[in-house]
Amino acid sequence: MPARQTTIKQPVSISGVGLHTGEEVEVTFKPAPENYGYKFIRTDLPNQPVIEADVDLVSDTERGTTLSRDGVKVSTTEHALAAVAGLEIDNVKIEVHGSELPILDGSSAPFIRALQKAGTKELQAERVYFVLKENLTFEDTDKKVEMLAVPSEDFRVTVMVDYNSEVLGTQHAQLHKIDEFTGNIARCRTFVFLHELETLVRHNLIKGGDLDNAIVVVDKPVEQTKLDELATLLNKPKVEVVEKGFLNNVKLHFQNEPARHKLLDIVGDFALIGMPVKAHILAARPGHKANVAFAKKIKELIKSQKNGTDRRVFDLEKEPLYDVNKIQEFLPHRPPFLFIDKILELSDTHVVGLKNFSMGEWFYQGHFPGNPVTPGVILVEAMAQTGGILVLNTVPDPQNYWTYFMKISEARFKQKVMPGDTVVFALKLVSPIRRGICHMKGEAIVGGKVVMEAEMLAQIARKEGA
Repeated sequence: MPARQTTIKQPVSISGVGLHTGEEVEVTFKPAPENYGYKFIRTDLPNQPVIEADVDLVSDTERGTTLSRDGVKVSTTEHALAAVAGLEIDNVKIEVHGSELPILDGSSAPFIRALQKAGTKELQAERVYFVLKENLTFEDTDKKVEMLAVPSEDFRVTVMVDYNSEVLGTQHAQLHKIDEFTGNIARCRTFVFLHELETLVRHNLIKGGDLDNAIVVVDKPVEQTKLDELATLLNKPKVEVVEKGFLNNVKLHFQNEPARHKLLDIVGDFALIGMPVKAHILAARPGHKANVAFAKKIKELIKSQKNGTDRRVFDLEKEPLYDVNKIQEFLPHRPPFLFIDKILELSDTHVVGLKNFSMGEWFYQGHFPGNPVTPGVILVEAMAQTGGILVLNTVPDPQNYWTYFMKISEARFKQKVMPGDTVVFALKLVSPIRRGICHMKGEAIVGGKVVMEAEMLAQIARKEGA
């Protein structure tokens, strides 16, 4: 029998200090009707503005997830959202009398206890899941973050963290089913390195910071005089390292509590997608910025499927918008270096091109003889040429311009392309074209399956004398 949506039975409140403002703030969870989702209501402001828990409204991910709408914001949302998602509560109003949620003990456990006290009840509408059907990836090379979503019958999360710290080492954490969240993940607290804490406190960036709401990791030798200074800053009688690598504020609930807290953050940030997800999320060195970026990618996929605009399905038999002769009016490339046969679609924000790869292609003669595989660089070049059509479509005289590619990133090759394959290259703008610079995201598709993807940055320049 399909699961039904839920909400809480009665209002429940919890109060504490905001991590960044240092101000006392009260949060009240209230029942909500079916299909309401999660919404924050700023009860301390006139007209009580509403901010939906929507990944598209994330405005900041520095040490927490902040949502903003029309100049109004609510910060440190992730622990409360992890609690409602972890309890599989689908609809709830979250009234906040302040600009951020209280940090409490740095985990989701206080929110869990409050929500359990309120109780849950079923609604008439069925719960709607997003079921992932193919692998989805995300990478932030600068921060060495890698995230992968693979199809699964349940929402599962596997996390690995590695901060080059002898104290923490490499840690792993797993959530096999969402009903394990309350017992195994919810009480795992946020953590901070001592050198980070000292800097934040001295710069007045965590006015509500306290040794009671975080695990403080000491991964470098520190003199007692420094600890005494920190005690003064935090208004504590004494600060000392009583166990290797940790201050005297807490004892770990689990040996891998830091990794479990990173998993908690993923549950909270993924609650912003708008519906529960059936997928296995594997994350290496995740953080709020990466969580939000990957959640946006999943939401984008949900929207494309819901609206019937999934770019993976194309009518290859229809009359092309441009044939190869028309393409050559745009591009300077000529055979054998012209890798686009047709343009199927073209607008101000997207382009779809097509290439039929036959055994007669010149590069198959020397690339894996006996096992002809299309070189990845050829696929990248074909995608770039398709993107060039999109860029040149922005000027009235494309024959007078060159297209130069400035950057190719996030390239992924998921499946071999063989002779006989028809490859569709679908690209769309990541941001509006400005000053001739175009940022595009593209997919190469064979038989409805994505075989390669990449992001590209290109610029057009007028030919000399043109």
